[in-house]
Amino acid sequence: MDALRLEWAGGAPKLRAADAMARHGLVTTVSSPAGTAAVVGWVGSARDRVTGAHALLDAYGRQGAALPSPAGDYAAVLVCRDRIFLTRDEQARIPLFFRVTGDRVNAVSTSARALGSADGLDPRYFCRYLTGNMAQPHTDMTPFTGVHRVLGGEVVELSLTGQLRGHTLRRARPAGDAPAPTADGPRLDEAAQDLRLALENAVGRRMGTTTACHVSGGTDSTGVALLAARLLAMGSGCPRELVLLAGRFSQGELAAEQPYIDLALAEIRRHTPAARPVIVDADDVADFDDFRHHAGDADEPQAHAFRAPFWSRLHGAAAGLGCDTLLTGCGADPVADANPFHLHRLARTGQLRQMTRQARAWAAGSERGLRDVVHAYVVQPTLPLTAERITALSCGGTVLGGLGTFARPRWLRPGFARAHGFREARIAESRFVFGRRPEQSLYDAANYLAAPDPLSWHRAAQDGFFLSHPFLDPEVVATMSRLPAAATFRPGRPKAVLREALADLLPAPIRDRAVKVPFDDLYARGLRRHGEELIGLCRSAQHPLVTEMFDVETLCRAVREAQLGMGDAYAWDRMNSSLALVAWLEGLSAGS
Repeated sequence: MDALRLEWAGGAPKLRAADAMARHGLVTTVSSPAGTAAVVGWVGSARDRVTGAHALLDAYGRQGAALPSPAGDYAAVLVCRDRIFLTRDEQARIPLFFRVTGDRVNAVSTSARALGSADGLDPRYFCRYLTGNMAQPHTDMTPFTGVHRVLGGEVVELSLTGQLRGHTLRRARPAGDAPAPTADGPRLDEAAQDLRLALENAVGRRMGTTTACHVSGGTDSTGVALLAARLLAMGSGCPRELVLLAGRFSQGELAAEQPYIDLALAEIRRHTPAARPVIVDADDVADFDDFRHHAGDADEPQAHAFRAPFWSRLHGAAAGLGCDTLLTGCGADPVADANPFHLHRLARTGQLRQMTRQARAWAAGSERGLRDVVHAYVVQPTLPLTAERITALSCGGTVLGGLGTFARPRWLRPGFARAHGFREARIAESRFVFGRRPEQSLYDAANYLAAPDPLSWHRAAQDGFFLSHPFLDPEVVATMSRLPAAATFRPGRPKAVLREALADLLPAPIRDRAVKVPFDDLYARGLRRHGEELIGLCRSAQHPLVTEMFDVETLCRAVREAQLGMGDAYAWDRMNSSLALVAWLEGLSAGS
C-alpha cells in the first residue's frame, strides 16, 4: 500500500501522501521552518498525531540522526532544509522502503511492490523468507532487486538530491543482562508494580478517540482492555469511546472460550459502563478462506496470511464503528513471562549447579522433563543448526517430520537453496533468533511474531486504523528485560508478574487460567475445507520461480500430511509460508 511517496522532479524532492490515508488520519503531513514531514501512524500519542509529527520534524531539524528513537508506531519521511531522513520506530509495525540506483535513492514508499518490478525479483530474499516466519521484517532485503527496507529504529540520511549519506541504527531500550538479585531477594510485588506502570503508559499512548480492544478471554487481551477501561474511567479531558471486540464460536474447541469472554466483557463494563461490546459470529470462518486474495495481493509474501479471514472479520466490525486504533494482547507470551534463556546465561557463565537447580524447577513448573528443558534453552541456542539436523534425522519418513525453524524444507529444491544462499540465510536467522545472548534476543525476535500486522497494514486504507500491541512497547520490554529471573518465575504459574500486576483488575477465573484454547481447530477446519484448493494452487502455478524453487509434489504431500494432523507448529509454519509465497508469486504474475 502506497501511503506516502517521495520522488525527485527536476532535482528537487516531492513528498506526497495518499488522500484516503490522510482522510482517515493514518498519514499526517506537517510543515515548519525546519522543513516538511509525512508521518504514517503516530509519534508520542495516538490522540495527537499533528503535535507528534511537528515534534519529530523539529527534533530532526535540530539534532538529525542523533535523536533517540521516540515512542510510537510510525514510518516517517522528513525533508529538512539541507537533508532528508527516512525513519521508523523500533517496533517496526509500519513498513518503509527506498529504491536505489547507484548511490542515489530515486524513490521512497511504504510499498515495496510500488517501487519494484515483477521482472526484477531477488531469489536471495525468498531463501531468507523461507528460513522462518519472522525472517523478512528485520532484514533490509525485499523481493525486488534494488529496493531496500528501512529497518526498525533505523535512520537513513539522504542529501536533498537523493544521494545516500548513511544509516544509523538507534535503540530506545538499553541492552544488557538482567541485574543480579538484591541481598534480600527478588520481590514479585515490586516487579509487578514496575510492569503495571509500563503497561499503563503503553496502553495510554495507544488509545485514540474511538479505541477497539480485542478481547479473547485470556489474561493478555483482557488485561489490556481493562487498563484501557480504567484509563477511560479516570477521564482525560477529551471524549473517548471504547469498543470491545470478540469472536464468538458456538461449536468446536473454541466454544469453551465463550464463558471467559463473557466474564471479561462484564468486568470491563463494570469499570466503564459505556464500553460497547461487539460480538462477531465466527462459526463459518476457517483458516485459508479466500487465500489467493489475502496472500496474493500483499506488497510482500505474508507468512500468516492463512489466519487473515478471522482477523478480517474482526477488523471489518471495528471499521464499521469508526475505530481509529485496535489494541491486542499479542506479544505477552514471550515478553511478560519468565525468560527461560536465563538458563543459557547461567551455563555460559559457568554457574552449572545453579543452572541445573533452576532447570529442574522449570521442568517441574512446566510439566516437562529436565532433558527437554536443557535441550530447548541451553543446547539448542548454542548449536541451533546442529540440533535441528539431528532432530530431522531422528524424525525422518515424512515431509513434515522433524522440520524445525531453520532447516531446509524438503520441498525447497537443493539446487535453488545452494545457488541463492539458503545456508547463509539460515545461519543469519539463527543468529538473530538466539544471538550471543539468547535471553536478550528473545525480546528482539518477539517483536516480529505479532502475526496480524501485515494484514492490518494491507487493510488499513479501508479500515482506518492499524493494530497496536502494548506488550511490545519498548518501555514494557525494557522493564521485563531488567528483571531477574528469580523475580519473574513461579513454578506452575506462567506470566506470574503480569498476573500480579493486574491482580486488582482481572476476574479470578481469568487471572488463574494456566492454559488457553489454541486456534488449532480453526487451522484444521481450514485444511479440511481448502486442502484440495491449496494443492490445486501449487500444481497450477504459472510463475516460473514456483517450479524453480519448489518440488511442487513434495509441497502437496506436506499439505496432505498437515490435513492428517502430522507435523507440529514449526513444520506447519514452514508450509504456510511456502503456500503464501506461491500465492504471492501468482498474484504478482496476474498484476503484471
